[in-house]
Amino acid sequence: MAESEFLKTFRKIHREYPEVFEALEEYDRTRRLRKITYKERANFTVDARTLRNFRSYCAIHGYNMSRLLENFMKERIAIQENKK
Repeated sequence: MAESEFLKTFRKIHREYPEVFEALEEYDRTRRLRKITYKERANFTVDARTLRNFRSYCAIHGYNMSRLLENFMKERIAIQENKK
């Protein structure tokens, strides 16, 4: 019997994000939902003009600067991992 599209999607999500399901299991036991992801503040130096242009770009397009930088970092890491 063919697996339903829902079950395929569920299994894929479960494989990729097991921490979400662990948090839900913990909620069932404790009735307290813990944070699934944590953010950490980072300080680094960027060229003033580049930062000004980036800030303006994000404001014009409605982007969250932190999220855009985080996604860029993830993409770069994935590229490097694929080269290995």
